[in-house]
Amino acid sequence: MELLPQTPNPLSEIGAKALQWADLQQQLAERAQSSLGRACVLTLQPSADPAWIERQQQRTEEMRRLVAGGGGFQFHGIFDPSVTLDKARIEGSALEPAELLAALELAERVEAWRQVLLAPPGAVQGKWPAIEELSAPLLMHDLGNLLVFLRGKIEADGSLSDDASPELRRIRRAMERQHRAIEDSLRRALSKLSESGSTQDELITVRGERFVIPVKAEFKRKVGGVVHGSSSSGQTVFVEPMETIEQNNELVRLLDEEQAEVHRILVAMTRAVAAQAQALLLGAGVLAQADAHQAVARFAELLECVRPAFASAEAASEEDEGYEFELAAARHPLLELRLREQDAAIVPLTIALPLGMRQMIVSGPNTGGKTVALKTAGLLALMAQAGLPVPAARAKLPLFTAIYADIGDAQSIEQNLSTFSAHVVNVNRIARVADDTSLVLLDELGSATDPEEGAALAVAVAEHFLMQRAWCLITTHLTSLKVYATKHEGVLNAAVGFDEARLAPTYELRLGVPGASAGLNIAARLGLDPAIVANARAQMTTQQIDIGRFLDELHAQLATAKDEREGLAELQKKLNAERLKLATEGRAEQQARTRELERQLKSLIEDFESQLRDTVKAIDDKTVAQKIARDSALRIAQLRREFSAQFQSTVATHTSENDPGSQKKTADRQREPSVGDLVRLKSLGREGRVARVIDAKTLEVTVGAMKMRVPRSDVAEVVAVAKETPVQGARRRGGVTVSTSTGSDDAEYMTSEINVIGRTADEAESEVERFVERAFLAGLPSIRVVHGVGMGVLRRTLRTFLKNHPHVASVTEPPYNEGGQGATLVELRQ
Repeated sequence: MELLPQTPNPLSEIGAKALQWADLQQQLAERAQSSLGRACVLTLQPSADPAWIERQQQRTEEMRRLVAGGGGFQFHGIFDPSVTLDKARIEGSALEPAELLAALELAERVEAWRQVLLAPPGAVQGKWPAIEELSAPLLMHDLGNLLVFLRGKIEADGSLSDDASPELRRIRRAMERQHRAIEDSLRRALSKLSESGSTQDELITVRGERFVIPVKAEFKRKVGGVVHGSSSSGQTVFVEPMETIEQNNELVRLLDEEQAEVHRILVAMTRAVAAQAQALLLGAGVLAQADAHQAVARFAELLECVRPAFASAEAASEEDEGYEFELAAARHPLLELRLREQDAAIVPLTIALPLGMRQMIVSGPNTGGKTVALKTAGLLALMAQAGLPVPAARAKLPLFTAIYADIGDAQSIEQNLSTFSAHVVNVNRIARVADDTSLVLLDELGSATDPEEGAALAVAVAEHFLMQRAWCLITTHLTSLKVYATKHEGVLNAAVGFDEARLAPTYELRLGVPGASAGLNIAARLGLDPAIVANARAQMTTQQIDIGRFLDELHAQLATAKDEREGLAELQKKLNAERLKLATEGRAEQQARTRELERQLKSLIEDFESQLRDTVKAIDDKTVAQKIARDSALRIAQLRREFSAQFQSTVATHTSENDPGSQKKTADRQREPSVGDLVRLKSLGREGRVARVIDAKTLEVTVGAMKMRVPRSDVAEVVAVAKETPVQGARRRGGVTVSTSTGSDDAEYMTSEINVIGRTADEAESEVERFVERAFLAGLPSIRVVHGVGMGVLRRTLRTFLKNHPHVASVTEPPYNEGGQGATLVELRQ
């Protein structure tokens, strides 16, 4: 069984030495908790298999969620058990206690991981399918019995515990008793011999697993027993007295029994381990990968890495803009770790090739960061295809099949090659094999030889890779390469920055412009003799001087534009904050004014109703008074509803005028109503949902719990297609709602039926009167009164009352199957 997974479809070349891939692996391996996890990290290689990359990225992302959630898992004790298990499978073999202890620790880790899978922490519960898929085979193996059998039997020093078996405990208790008996016997012998001065020291010692006492050599014949050796000086012999010989023999016998029992126990434990060999091997492999993923997750958390995306050629061709190769705010991980140790901060850089471009020419002064940009791009590409998150704000890359790098001094003494010759040999090899799925990184192309010949060669090499459509990043000081980039489609100039005032690189990468080498300026600021600098300037051609001056001015303008852009962004931010503040204050003022108008309206209506009641009471003719009261109540209710609808519509319209989506809403209102639309009815002054379009002139509309047929001309407007009324929209945006109902029930929640069975005639009449008033104000077209059959008294009383009520248009008896004489249907005036 292959314990560590192999990377499928590895890249044919990765420029490992130049891009420090091994150094990155070491950084990752240090964060693994087990030796096997470290080995798993060190075997990791970039792959061109998109499914494998996606699976690796997903597993790391899920482990990162576990690490960030504070859950974590202890992977200590994971090792390769292959050799141990091969030994355990041999019939009758016994593993050493240390080997059994290691197997026990591995089994504990595997079973603990299995329990985590069965009951995941909250941070990953239902959120780590890739890790569950990786670990799924472990769910079939329960190591609980093995743990119970092994635990507590081996001490930390490797000896078996007395509790390993009842027989071992019995033997060791017998050995302790025998030890005490022998010591007592020898102490008595020592006591007798010491009186005559025959003993050398009053102590008991062991020779050849036999307890003996030291006796002076000249007295050894006076002591009956067996001599078991002498001291180095020969003055002392070690004698086993006759009376303890049998006792020592018994002790030796017990020791043999102990060894036999220990061996039996070790054999039994070994058989138990062998029985679970498959589970232990499988668990070690799964946990090694899980440990490797948690190591990567911790690294990613430390450097705030992101999951890269991969651009396919098909998807890229369908887009009009964007990038196939983009590393936004990227950081070289090894450089950042080193700077953090020095309490310094790294400057992120953005490397991006717009669609259609395959080559970038990076120029600028020495120590400006050109090589760092090259190495960052290469190493992050390797990380992405090894299934690792990358230290960047955003990352999108092509899927490469090879990454070639010619970076640094390639001089070879063994092959008798100069620096230039070694570079040419390497570039020639790359040029023969690179294709449109390769990333080529060339540092200082065309250097280390005659400038004119080197420039011509550099342009030719760049054109070759451009024709091959290889992804290519080239650093240079050569003006001819900068000009080449401006003249060829698919090539992008880029410049690294250098602060001449501080004589320090800025490590910023400006895309779209070439960089100035600024060698003479740097030399002058570093203190080179002014005469030498002046002479050097005189040697430069007018064209070179003009190009250098142009590039200096261009970069100065870019710096100014950047500062202005940042200033405008800050100003826009302040304007947005002020606009939001004014809008909030205006909305609050509008709400306050609307609430005040609502309060004044309510007060005026209450005063008018009070004055009307007083006027009616002053009329002597009660018949006339009742008629005036009924007509007045009907008119007030109608006016209240009409004003409420008008007021709410005005508020909603005023609010929607400030809504960016108001034009769309106006178009919705003017459209023909269809099923599902929310419409406002002229006759009711209320909103309803269109349930059915009956014909060109008639609609079926649901208002609250009631359905009714209305002519299409009764629709004042389509309030909303998205199931939102203007008043609801005003409330959502901070508007107000004017309520004119006398009770707390709204039409949306008011039932159209009242049950008064069991009430007296007076009680029923009072309840029905209140119900009719609320139903009328809520805009219900009809109601149903359930009063039961009985003696008919309640039915006659209520129907007489309802026929004379000012809000009632008609009173009818429903069909038998809808209540018959036990109910009354009441049509309300509209």
